[in-house]
Amino acid sequence: MCRAGFPYIYILVFVYLVVSCHASIGDRTQFFHNCRQNCERQNCSADGIEIQEQAIKYYQQSIFDKAFAWNCADECQYGCMWRTVDAFAERGWDVPQFYGKWPFVRFLGMQEPASVLFSILNLIAHIRWLRRFRTEVRPDSPCYKLWHIFSFICINGWIWSAVFHTRDFPVTELMDYAFAYSIVLVSLYCMIMRCVKLLIYKLLKILKTNLIFFRFAYRMLHRRSIILRGLISLIFLSFFVNYFAYLSLGKFSYSLNMTTNMITGALSALGWLVWSYLERHRRPNYRKIIRFYILFGMSMSLELLDFPPILWLLDAHALWHLATVPVISVFYDFIIDDCRLLRKEKQYDDEKYRKHI
Repeated sequence: MCRAGFPYIYILVFVYLVVSCHASIGDRTQFFHNCRQNCERQNCSADGIEIQEQAIKYYQQSIFDKAFAWNCADECQYGCMWRTVDAFAERGWDVPQFYGKWPFVRFLGMQEPASVLFSILNLIAHIRWLRRFRTEVRPDSPCYKLWHIFSFICINGWIWSAVFHTRDFPVTELMDYAFAYSIVLVSLYCMIMRCVKLLIYKLLKILKTNLIFFRFAYRMLHRRSIILRGLISLIFLSFFVNYFAYLSLGKFSYSLNMTTNMITGALSALGWLVWSYLERHRRPNYRKIIRFYILFGMSMSLELLDFPPILWLLDAHALWHLATVPVISVFYDFIIDDCRLLRKEKQYDDEKYRKHI
């Protein structure tokens, strides 16, 4: 029941996020618009960057605010956001969102401090587990380099997540969305690179191909698969470059981006389910990858609990980032065991091959 059901969590979260991404009432109110317009006219330079002398003492920007480029227009938007929240509260209305986000209290110049902290924790977790992977897995093990690619892309993605949640600029938004998708895409890539040989081998057995052709195909796919792996890598790299170019062209569709992420993630999960079913009798560690995707799907469901930030710091999105920190260990535990087992099998096959020479 659990194994068959958890990919549907991706669909449920997707539907919710596509609907909620348009729910931004606060910045569309006339109150917020008038407040921001008056603030910028009274306190800012014509370009909205410099704070007028009479308003410098009022804003009292810290060194962190200046370091993270909070200009006068940003200060007006931030102040008017809280005035609008107070106006909603006085009327007994729900806390509004602004530009698709909940209002967060600024801390050390960071817009979403909890999400920044939890993104950094994810970054540290990947670095820590990569070091453990290098310690426990020999460099000559199959898929050793493959999982390094996975780790480096995840590390890069979480760096940009921390940057984006620190300050939301068009360029940081682009990098966060693009490299967040790179994590999802590389997960699918690694699954295919890890499983394609097994799936083709099983398919050939099911088809009961001619013995001579079967041996030829098996050798080509399992012993001389450089061209196949290179082709798969080229397809994935080309797709990501084109997708990055699409995101860079201007205002992109948030719903399309979410759809792409969810479909890619679901394909990866389903691929590992197929692998687990085919290998359930040979590899007891298949339960670990199942456990990972169940826990990851459950952590994604936190997005369904969308609520105003607790203490104006901790919202459902931040909790999702927090929940992924311990889940990472389950996945790395799986790939460590898998690489060890693959190395033993490779040694056995090599010895068996040498005996028949």
